Amino acid sequence: MNDHEQKAKELFATYYGSFIQMHREGKLEKYKSYDISKEVESEWHKEMMEKFSRGLSITNWDALLQLQSLARNYQDSQILENIIAFTSRQIMSADSIVKLTYAETTIDLIKSIPNQYSPELIIKAFKVIIRILDDIIAKPLVIDPGHELNLFNLKDKKSLNNRAKKNIDAIVDYLN
Repeated sequence: MNDHEQKAKELFATYYGSFIQMHREGKLEKYKSYDISKEVESEWHKEMMEKFSRGLSITNWDALLQLQSLARNYQDSQILENIIAFTSRQIMSADSIVKLTYAETTIDLIKSIPNQYSPELIIKAFKVIIRILDDIIAKPLVIDPGHELNLFNLKDKKSLNNRAKKNIDAIVDYLN
């Protein structure tokens, strides 16, 4: 990759491929001047998706939020599939706040990009999320150091359970 293409890739990655964000920041014309093909942009999106998917963790949510941002600009169902695969394997060992964050982010991802995902994938994702939310409700409140309830607009176990129930209701409403 030449220096010209590297600068374009850095700019592209900074804005998760969002031309709207580039325009808002006054960077779109500069990016367009690099004359990058749609095929190359598609490669960059895939690279970012793979990188962020590998970075999914119960101790660091950056990759989850990066995938959420990427999904808004690069509509690929593989993003949701990767999040669900990670979530179904790893999230049950996490604390209550991490579980809630993954559940709410996944719900938001599905709801914010209508018609992006197959009905089968949506059902699969919601089954995993409902299992997590039910687990939050059924088990005692577990909070790792640094996860303060008030930072997540929660007061106690009751407010956590209410929020989990509200998310389950939102899923049911979405499916109806």
